[in-house]
Amino acid sequence: MFASLGLFKDVPCPQAQQCSLLGCMFSHKATDSSLNDQSATQDVPTARDDTAASVIPRSTPGRQSKQEPKLTPKDRTSLSLKDGGTNLKSTLPSPVVKKPRTTTQVPSKIRTITRDISPPRSKIKPMPPKHDGPVFGSSNQTSRLPPRKAPRESLNPRMLTKAPATHGVRSMILTKLHGAMSALNDKVVKDKESPDKSLVLTRDELVTMALDEEEKTAKSNPSIYSNIIKLRIVKFTKMSREDWTKEVMAHLNDRYYKLTPIQQEKKASVLTTGLSVKDEVVIAKKLLTPLEGLEKHGYVTKPPTSQEIENARKGVVESKGWEKCDRCGGRFQVFPGRREDGSLTTGGQCTHHPGKPIYPPRKKTDHVTGSRDTYFSCCNEPIGTSSGCTKGATHVFKVSETKRLASILQFETTPEQPGKGPQPPVCFDCEMGYTTLGLELIRLTAISWPEGKELLDILVRPMGEVLDLNSRFSGVYPEHYNKAIPYGAPTPKAGSHGETEAGPLQVVESPAAARALLFQFLQPDTLLIGHAIDNDLNTCRIIHPTIIDTVILYPVFGGLPNRMSLKTLARKYLERDIQNRGSSGHDSKEDATATGDLVRVKAAETWKIMKSKGWGLRDGKLIPPPGAKEDDPDEWRLGPGAGQKRTSSSTG
Repeated sequence: MFASLGLFKDVPCPQAQQCSLLGCMFSHKATDSSLNDQSATQDVPTARDDTAASVIPRSTPGRQSKQEPKLTPKDRTSLSLKDGGTNLKSTLPSPVVKKPRTTTQVPSKIRTITRDISPPRSKIKPMPPKHDGPVFGSSNQTSRLPPRKAPRESLNPRMLTKAPATHGVRSMILTKLHGAMSALNDKVVKDKESPDKSLVLTRDELVTMALDEEEKTAKSNPSIYSNIIKLRIVKFTKMSREDWTKEVMAHLNDRYYKLTPIQQEKKASVLTTGLSVKDEVVIAKKLLTPLEGLEKHGYVTKPPTSQEIENARKGVVESKGWEKCDRCGGRFQVFPGRREDGSLTTGGQCTHHPGKPIYPPRKKTDHVTGSRDTYFSCCNEPIGTSSGCTKGATHVFKVSETKRLASILQFETTPEQPGKGPQPPVCFDCEMGYTTLGLELIRLTAISWPEGKELLDILVRPMGEVLDLNSRFSGVYPEHYNKAIPYGAPTPKAGSHGETEAGPLQVVESPAAARALLFQFLQPDTLLIGHAIDNDLNTCRIIHPTIIDTVILYPVFGGLPNRMSLKTLARKYLERDIQNRGSSGHDSKEDATATGDLVRVKAAETWKIMKSKGWGLRDGKLIPPPGAKEDDPDEWRLGPGAGQKRTSSSTG
């Protein structure tokens, strides 16, 4: 802003009465029409007009009025000689007579004519809200939505740290996207009978929606940005008015209202295999994961010896607490039991990337244009350009060596329980958090298979001091421990203390106690199902011989250590989105259910192949075809090539 020199004091303000600036450089003098309107609408005494007239000067000081030309002495003399001085008084401008201000006649409300005068209270009518749309939230939220105001933006792509395309390409795509949205918005405008008038977007709101859509795609899918945004544009061009309404409602809610949208209750698609529970269990026993040769990938088949444990403890003592950070890779020192000054670690904050590296697929033109740089999924930053986009309070570490894990808590093989008899299959999942002893168990969930009924869902107090609950992935926060009740205590009614519908979780005092509870549902021959089950078993320090690992059941190219995530498997084979709660983290019960359903899908596929080869099922027992043996794995096993005989190389 430049200094106000009075250069614009006679120029009317473009905002007129809507101007909110206290020191506006433009003129705010009321026009004659506005004065007449104000005086006509006010029911005030006649003396108010006189006072208003006395406030308004006839001419601006330093300027000459157009209606009253200035007369020179020569003009005055000519006029007096011509008319004999009779018309001189009528020709000259009459002086302005200022009347004394009478406070008794004029209310103190009117101080200047440049301000609107409030009408009487009896004439005030409640104004309806600017946008009266449908209810976006729950029933206890108001059905009257607050007014929204979109920012004034140009149809220009927003700046991104890692742009997926050139500015020209993004501008062209953005223009087409905006055009498709504008066409849909015009349909709502022209439909006079539509009840969704509150969903009509203004020009600024359309621009903002297009920019948000383009930016979201550019950040979430930079490697295939062009394909996704083009498909999105095609979808808009063919979209019905009902689908467009849903898109607008979601955008308005996310951008302006921030209310919890009402989600129509979707009936969860029930997974059906065409098999009974007994039949599924029988076929699943043919999908066991052979553990021979998997020890090098972290699967523990026998507990470490006492000598190995002692050597591991000596190594920890000699290292003096120095560890490698599991996030940033830096070296730091950890102090179990706290140091004299109360600190648990050294090194200060941990700056890291929580997302995994993304490797764009190779193209045939990479040898000409050069391959694209790998980047992090959390912030789209190229690898090597920054130390991290997230800061943790401390550095953390993970213990992977079997003998060192045993030095903290020894592994235990599933005990035989003759009095219980055979136990049905169990699917379980664990969540871990970082402590001064490494990555420890903090939640354990077990469900029955294939029914999916909850058997166990508990919080676990770790043995070491907590450094980070890893809430971004574990879904466990300090408030969960604050609200938890001891295991075995009566559970209060849901919602009595502000908990969720499921109520507070129960908590046990150690990982060993959690392991003992899980053993109640297991026998050595009980089928135990999990995804990357080696991590869960090692965290619980359990050695179990009868397992099904969906990582092995759904191998990726190259085999172990390459693994496909549970989220990807659920989307691909179950058409189900899991682990999409954002900062709330993962839900171990949801993960366990998805893992069990993946095994059910594979059991159904296996049965189709077996049935085509002449196998049969009767009373929960497999009947082999003539000339085949029931224990011949080459007749039914599924590997990387369905229906083909497995070899030793296909185990991973």
